Amino acid sequence: MQTQPQRLAPLTVFLLLVPPLLWAGNAVVGRMVRELVSPLTLNFVRWVIAFALLLPLAAQVLRRDSPLWAHWKRYAVLGLLGIGLYNAFQYLALQTSTPINVTLVGSSLPLWMLAVGALFFRARVSGREIGGALLSMAGVLLVLSRGEWRQLLGLRLVPGDLYMILGTIAWAFYSWLLARTHEPAAVRRDWAAFLMAQLVFGLTWSGALAAGEWTLTPAHLELGWPLIAAMLFIGIGPAVVAYRCWGTGVQRAGPQRASIFMNLTPLFAAVLSAAFLREPPHWYHGAAFLLIVSGIVVASRR
Repeated sequence: MQTQPQRLAPLTVFLLLVPPLLWAGNAVVGRMVRELVSPLTLNFVRWVIAFALLLPLAAQVLRRDSPLWAHWKRYAVLGLLGIGLYNAFQYLALQTSTPINVTLVGSSLPLWMLAVGALFFRARVSGREIGGALLSMAGVLLVLSRGEWRQLLGLRLVPGDLYMILGTIAWAFYSWLLARTHEPAAVRRDWAAFLMAQLVFGLTWSGALAAGEWTLTPAHLELGWPLIAAMLFIGIGPAVVAYRCWGTGVQRAGPQRASIFMNLTPLFAAVLSAAFLREPPHWYHGAAFLLIVSGIVVASRR
């Protein structure tokens, strides 16, 4: 797999479009089942399903002679950031905020990607990337202010907004670490093995968070066919398929350019929310989408 940003070929664009679509569906489904299952428990079950799906494809990762164990610290961190924390924060956010708002707040990712890259990974930042990030951030601020810019002076974020900001920062670190190759090429080339290596540790992190939820909070789980169907969707699509496409897309396009495509998640979330949750977007959502798409165009131009 190549680690230097390449030209955005059609296949690369497709790989980077699939994750935001599936992750928008994940936000909508997470909102739909919030009364049926506690958020950290939902995150844990999601990864249990993904683990079961990947086991026949990547069982060799669990062997004693697997090259994974020589790099276990790296995979433990990747599992914590991308599996244990990011989705846990998102499901927590969906308890008090709508999928549109949650995904729009998550669209601040390019700004965090630039900051994390410059501060911790010595990345060079171009003027176009800064311009694209600022346009995207303007869209996020428009949503947080509910279309009233004067409200920004006294803005009070709901818990869901704060949780999503924390999750986005975790994902920024995850994406940068994802692009830094230290493991053997055999593991990196095998997408199932690479994701399984993260899952080995991520499942432990998410399980610990779920255990804490049941110990410290009034957690709940109302098992039935609606919840089972929802869990199967988020365990297959957003967990396995989306991560597969995202990992390859980051390798092809680079973490900074790839992150811009995640800003399409609110657009997909708005369509899905209107269809399944009867939560139609407001005018400021539409304006925010235009700013986000403009950010993608500006940051992706060569």
